[in-house]
Amino acid sequence: MAWRSCSVLCRLTGGDPFLCSVRGGSRWPGSLQQRCGFRKAARKPEPKKPEDLVPAHSEPAEPVVQNRAPMQPPFSSPRTFSRLVRPFLFTVGFTGCSFGAAAIWQYEALKSRVQGYFDGLRADWLERVRPQKRGDLRREINQWWNSLTEGQKTVTGIIAANAVVFCCWRVPSLQRLMVRYFTSNPASKSLCSPMLLSTFSHFSFFHMAANMYVLWSFSTSAVSMLGREQFMAVYLSAGVISTFVSYVCKVASGRFSPSLGASGAIMTILAAVCTKMPEAKLAIIFLPMFTFSAANALKVIVAMDAAGLVLGWKLFDHAAHLGGALFGIWYILFGHDLIWRNREPFVKLWHELRTRGGGGGPGGAV
Repeated sequence: MAWRSCSVLCRLTGGDPFLCSVRGGSRWPGSLQQRCGFRKAARKPEPKKPEDLVPAHSEPAEPVVQNRAPMQPPFSSPRTFSRLVRPFLFTVGFTGCSFGAAAIWQYEALKSRVQGYFDGLRADWLERVRPQKRGDLRREINQWWNSLTEGQKTVTGIIAANAVVFCCWRVPSLQRLMVRYFTSNPASKSLCSPMLLSTFSHFSFFHMAANMYVLWSFSTSAVSMLGREQFMAVYLSAGVISTFVSYVCKVASGRFSPSLGASGAIMTILAAVCTKMPEAKLAIIFLPMFTFSAANALKVIVAMDAAGLVLGWKLFDHAAHLGGALFGIWYILFGHDLIWRNREPFVKLWHELRTRGGGGGPGGAV
């Protein structure tokens, strides 16, 4: 109480706050002994000279209270939405590059199909001539790989990437790097790269296992419907788009918290399959006896995420889930015709560049 009363007295009398501190119990400055010590006899005021009437500092004594300024938000409100400009441009540019790369990938795959066909015939002939080895680990792996569907083969690389990032979270020396680049937050210094990297990031094993199981379950239908090239473009673009929707909602609500996980991209794949095949029957893994249509499942999921976004539920990033689901629905209804079916001019341009560069040859035209 003595220290607090002395500091209050310094404020009221206009004293310098730095003179009110005591270093290791040393003597008080002589100018403050009368203020903070016992009361002494009042001295007779002396007339001041005209130059003494001019204050030494133009600032009043009141700013002493403002020595500790309140903490400022990560960025001021007038510039809040301006931080979304770079993420928006990154989202548009990355989505365009993803579909452009998918079109080139499909072109190159079709171009090499004839050569691959003859290579396959030669491999089958050598397999028949070569003596079979029992217990060969490589042969067992090849048999397992060949037993997978095209969709399962496509998402195997995605699952492996998620597993590697999950292991990196367990390395203490990488924690700061993981938080900065593998979690998305509009208040962070890194805004663009985490929009993609956080799609492959999971801190909880249960979170990763649940997401990868759903991705594995819907991969066969999604890839057979879109093709592996278009599927990868949609999946990667969905991760960035869902993160951007999460950015917008966080900035609008003022609730800044890091997010991670592949849920937004997986919601796009789920919504695309349910929109394309609404009568398909789905079931919960732990309750296989209860089945429901894909259309009803999609309606329930969208309703729950919309309610979580409006009511402020904090268990999941409902904005990212909802953004991914809406992107999947939009792409099946409009995006496929608007983007993928109009890729022919770009593919022709790439074919001309490949032909001029000497890449053309037998089977070069697609």
